[in-house]
Amino acid sequence: MTPERLGLLWGVTVFAGAVAQGLAWLTGLPGVVLLLSAGLVIGRSGFGLVEPLDLGAGLGTVVGLLVSLVLFDGGINLRLPDDGTRQAVLRIVLVRLVLALAAGLLAAHWLAGLNWSLAAVFSAIVLATGPTVVTPLVRQIRLAAPLGEVLEGEGLVLEPIGAVLALLLLELALGDLHGWRELALGLLQRLGGGVLIGAGCGWLLAEALSRIPAQAAGALRLQLTLGSLFLMFSGCELWLPESGLPAAVAAGVVVGRRPDTDAAELDGLIRQLAQLAITMLFPLLAADVSWAELSPLGWGGVACVLVLMLVVRPVAIGLATWGLDFSLPQRALLAWLAPRGIVTAAVASLFAIRLEQAGVAGAGRLQGLVFLTILLTVGLQGLSAGPLARRLGLEAAADPGPVGAAAVQQQPGDQ
Repeated sequence: MTPERLGLLWGVTVFAGAVAQGLAWLTGLPGVVLLLSAGLVIGRSGFGLVEPLDLGAGLGTVVGLLVSLVLFDGGINLRLPDDGTRQAVLRIVLVRLVLALAAGLLAAHWLAGLNWSLAAVFSAIVLATGPTVVTPLVRQIRLAAPLGEVLEGEGLVLEPIGAVLALLLLELALGDLHGWRELALGLLQRLGGGVLIGAGCGWLLAEALSRIPAQAAGALRLQLTLGSLFLMFSGCELWLPESGLPAAVAAGVVVGRRPDTDAAELDGLIRQLAQLAITMLFPLLAADVSWAELSPLGWGGVACVLVLMLVVRPVAIGLATWGLDFSLPQRALLAWLAPRGIVTAAVASLFAIRLEQAGVAGAGRLQGLVFLTILLTVGLQGLSAGPLARRLGLEAAADPGPVGAAAVQQQPGDQ
């Protein structure tokens, strides 16, 4: 690919994302919905101006670094203020790990027609709700506590778990792993190793940030943070593939809880870059969607996604919140709002490339079903979340607390 063509690819992608964010500001529609639509327009399903695969091996690198930035920002902002909120997040994660994985496997095989190996990979890929989608929606509609914290916490915990598990299931399907024992060991190594490395790097970064003189703050803090984050992520991916995602979350959590790092100022700088990453990544990855991959799925693919949205998610939330102090309207919103985001799209795109290179049949159907899940969840839930929250009386009051306050401070284009 020529440098001129590469420059045009990024120029068109960033411009399309900026236009989508501008339309979101003008219309009040969720920005993530318009970003996804912009990618469809400029990509394979539209005018064909952007072909992500032209980036070659650089696609995975760029996506990984930008996603680590988004997850690090989420870790800084992760707040579980009381035992009830923490218990709710933990129970939702555990129930969905069992129920959603099994149900996604069965639905993808019986309804969408994927073979068992690819159905298992699909179930793991779409396991997590996306913080890149959930967080902007939570801030835009200003959910009353503790719903915002629960939704954001669920996404940040499950996102790395789903990505790591999907990679291991892919390796199992390709014959690189032998048996479930190796899969379980690999899961523990990548998650545990990533969290330990992230926590250690986060502590070192916090120590360094606390020693920067006040007059040298701002840009220097940002540069040091980005350099440390990208080095940590790259090292993790080199040592243990996919361990960089849990490491990014863990590092953000550690830095965000150190009072001497001035995390609020750092978060303001990181959030702008994270928003830029979302503006670039959503159109870029959506551009990879082809109607030729979606159309063979037919109504079976749609039925598979709707079962996950309308049956599996409500059952999982009902079981997870049983006995906890959540009202029926709160349970209803938690059961409905579960859009998939950038990590889901990135993992699907990169896995499809590996499957095609290995000559595995059905790679296109797997990618198509994942993107159909993203399209339906982001479109339907993104557009309906605000009206549903208002109808259920779950919007924050004038003094909304940490999540609502963040939404007030956020720029209109950050929707």
